[in-house]
Amino acid sequence: MRIAVVGSGYVGLVSGTCFADLGHEVVLIDNDESKLAALRRGEVPIHEKFLPELLARHRGQKIRFSNDLRAAARDSQAVFIAVGTPPTETGDADLSYVESVAREISGAMDEYTVIVEKSTVPVFTSQWIRTIILRNGAAPAAFDVASNPEFLREGTAVSDFLYPDRIVVGVENERCAEVLRHIYAPLTDGSYYRRADAIPRPDRAPASPPRLIVTSARSAELIKHASNAFLAMKISFVNAVATICESVGANVQQVCDGIGTDSRIGPRFLNPGIGYGGSCFPKDLMAFRAVARECGYDFRLLDEVIRINEEQRHRFLRKVRGVLWTLRGKRLAVLGLAFKGGTDDIRESPAILLVQELLREGCRVSAYDPAAMPRAQEVLNSSVEFTQDPYDAATGADALLILTEWEEFAVLDLARLRKLLKYPIVIDGRNLYDPATMAAQGFTYHSVGRPAALTGDLPAGIRADKGGPA
Repeated sequence: MRIAVVGSGYVGLVSGTCFADLGHEVVLIDNDESKLAALRRGEVPIHEKFLPELLARHRGQKIRFSNDLRAAARDSQAVFIAVGTPPTETGDADLSYVESVAREISGAMDEYTVIVEKSTVPVFTSQWIRTIILRNGAAPAAFDVASNPEFLREGTAVSDFLYPDRIVVGVENERCAEVLRHIYAPLTDGSYYRRADAIPRPDRAPASPPRLIVTSARSAELIKHASNAFLAMKISFVNAVATICESVGANVQQVCDGIGTDSRIGPRFLNPGIGYGGSCFPKDLMAFRAVARECGYDFRLLDEVIRINEEQRHRFLRKVRGVLWTLRGKRLAVLGLAFKGGTDDIRESPAILLVQELLREGCRVSAYDPAAMPRAQEVLNSSVEFTQDPYDAATGADALLILTEWEEFAVLDLARLRKLLKYPIVIDGRNLYDPATMAAQGFTYHSVGRPAALTGDLPAGIRADKGGPA
């Protein structure tokens, strides 16, 4: 089919490229000429596995780039809106970009067209899109509006798109549903997976083709917000449990193993750490909370999820203070700046927020991240020394802080690391190492929700998580 994707951010670029890999003819629309020029040259603006390969495969053939939205809408059977919906000061989603797209395409449809909201938007957005298009002169029978929420994780977005758990389409009639069924048919009928050039199946991907779930548009809009809110709740829940584990001397990893094997709960997202971040969870929780308030419901559970997440960073900072006593003048090595491993995205990154707090307290920071350093340099001041690898960052440092769960950070040469650090102290905000192993390697090791491994560098009776006598 002929598909237009409006917006070349994470969602738009990944979706458009994957639609091309499914065999559709795609035009990617953006009003940023410099970004379009870079894409035409084959440059990939985000760090995303498999995306460079797919763009190289389809650029100039199945996918092209344009700034002419009206022409693209006129030539397309489906238009996917994937523009930004940033939060306002009150937490509501800013839908001005969505409205602008709706106005511009209203007079450009020569044949029946399906307008698909792909951006994360609050309930009733599809209804408003239809209203805007009608107000600007389109015939009611010339188009339908659908909701097709994305469930993409940064770092694995291409695999998530091509090997989804499910595909949700919110429609109001069968004609519209049939268009979306046709678009996703290579996934739902399994034909894509039989191709020799298909992107490799991830380890956790379902073995069978994904189910396409057809709902009303309003239900689909709520599914996206409710999904992200529930996942954020799991993260905040396990972080709250980790706090209790630290207080009573239990091991949160053992607790997670015990509850995660319950088929009703499952092990995923039960990973204690320094909290969630990124472009989705913080924004979507605020937007969902705003929607609830507009409906007259005080969704206090979301307030607590957000509070626990913010508190988790403060707890980790107190842990660092407890281990080092004073922070001013200390040299700290930081591993990880992205909000999660596998991406260069630093939006709402707890690692960035912690580094900024450390700088305010007078620390000197040397940092390394495999992908996010160019973006981090734009927001962190010159007090941060960006290094070539984890060992350069650790050289001469008073302690090493692990803030992002990059796979390479879990397989460091511990003997080499111990020699490079001024003091053999590791404070792990992602629980990448086993405390007993770290103690055997001569480290004082602190993690989240697990007993500390002490090697004699701290006075007896001192609790690093409290910063004082036990």
